[in-house]
This record gives sequence, C-alpha cells and structure tokens, in this order.
Amino acid sequence: MLPKLVITDVDGVLTDGGMYYDQTGNEWKKFNTSDSMGVLLCKALNIPVAIITSETTHIVERRAAKLKINHLIQGSSNKLADAEALCKKLNLTLDQVAYIGDDLIDLPLLERIYFSGAPANAPVYIKEKVHCVTQRAGGEGAFREFVETLLHREKILQKSIHAVLNKNTVPVDF
Repeated sequence: MLPKLVITDVDGVLTDGGMYYDQTGNEWKKFNTSDSMGVLLCKALNIPVAIITSETTHIVERRAAKLKINHLIQGSSNKLADAEALCKKLNLTLDQVAYIGDDLIDLPLLERIYFSGAPANAPVYIKEKVHCVTQRAGGEGAFREFVETLLHREKILQKSIHAVLNKNTVPVDF
C-alpha cells in the first residue's frame, strides 16, 4: 500500500540536530539539499509531505515554504495527537501515513503508523521500533533515503523518478 501522507521531524532528521548560534544570538540550522529530492519524489506521486516538530522557528517556516510543504506543525508537544488531527483534516487514518523521527517524542507516532523510519544516528531504542533505519544520519539525506526506501518497497520508485525527470505529475492507482 502506498501511503497517502509522508511526515517528517526536523531536528535530527532534516538537520543534524545541532543548535547553532552566532555571537548576536541568531539561530542557524543546516539542511541537506538531498532531502529536497525526497520531497519532490513524493510530490511526483501526489503524496503530500508534512512536518511536525517540537521547535518553533522561522527557519523551519522558510524551509517548508521553499519546499512547498503545505502542512507544517511547529511547537508540537504530542506528535501523535498532532498527526491524528492532521489525518482527520485530510480525511486519512494513521494506517495511511509514513513517518521518520529520531527521538523519544517521536516514538508514540512511530509505533502507530503504516511505515516508520529513523536516521542512522537515532538512539538504539528508537531504531529497534521502526521499519526502516537509514544508512544516512539526520541532516545528511536521511529523509530522501527514507522516501526512496519506502517507494522502492512499494515498487514505485522508478515511476516517481521518471515523473521527476519529465516534470510530470504521476496519477497513482491507490
């Protein structure tokens, strides 16, 4: 079954989890452009991507806007409840969701969805609970690898790649 929604965490998945500050107190985050292709591979199959993060920053807003991710939930203290609310809004169930997260706050959601993943640098107790552990660490293309693994598992990765290369939207029979 192809998921109808892919959700990702930010810190520790899309970034390396580091909190960088300059001398004036400005916060910085490093995102890997490889993960942008993971978003594009989903969009080529009309699979929306969402972000649920416990942090609240303009940096994440800017990144979501750049990637044209329409579903952004910041300041989450209960990612499972927020994912359930998003699913209700989109008329989906958690059984139709894939999610990649890396820490304790992610665990309740990781245990309830269709397909779960964690980056290579997640704690062992998280990696033991997910379907897919990426070879890449957070901030090093883990999201893209997660998406490619998911699409390969569903035997639709090549169709998505073809759609991206031809800049087409691919209708998918669910």
